[in-house]
Amino acid sequence: MVDYRIRNQDGFTEKVGELVSMLEHTRAVTWDEIQDLTQSDLDFLVDTSANTIGALLLHIASIEFVHQIISNEKRDLTETEFSKWGAALELGDKAREVINKQSLDYYLNQLSEVRSNTLTLLKSKNDSWLLEENKWGNDIPYNNYYLWFHVMEDEMNHRGQIRMMKRLIINKKRTN
Repeated sequence: MVDYRIRNQDGFTEKVGELVSMLEHTRAVTWDEIQDLTQSDLDFLVDTSANTIGALLLHIASIEFVHQIISNEKRDLTETEFSKWGAALELGDKAREVINKQSLDYYLNQLSEVRSNTLTLLKSKNDSWLLEENKWGNDIPYNNYYLWFHVMEDEMNHRGQIRMMKRLIINKKRTN
């Protein structure tokens, strides 16, 4: 059941707990949206240059994983990490080639595993950590709060794409 209240979560500092509440709400709505998808639905391509719903779900998990690394370890992905997450991060041709033929449970497990690690990380942080700043390679500043806002923003954006694709899948099933 989706909770429509933003509030502090037990075990977290005030602002981190509110952030966790928003992250969890975002994920609950995504899960509600995808619960009825079949493997065929997850692999559906709108056209030859599109991403599948499965790829978008793995992309959501990969963005969260990357932001764990950036916000906590202040580094980029290792070669090993990139070999696991690269196709999902970049999407496109490589993702269409390698992200397919997986069940909904596979994607849910990936999302859950990454989220579990996020919650463990955020439990170890305090509100001042959210405001800690760093700079991208191009000298543009950011803070940890922004990084985690982006995790939610990215998930909501791709959930919108998933909703549109679900409508196309439903319409295709009706006409067949």
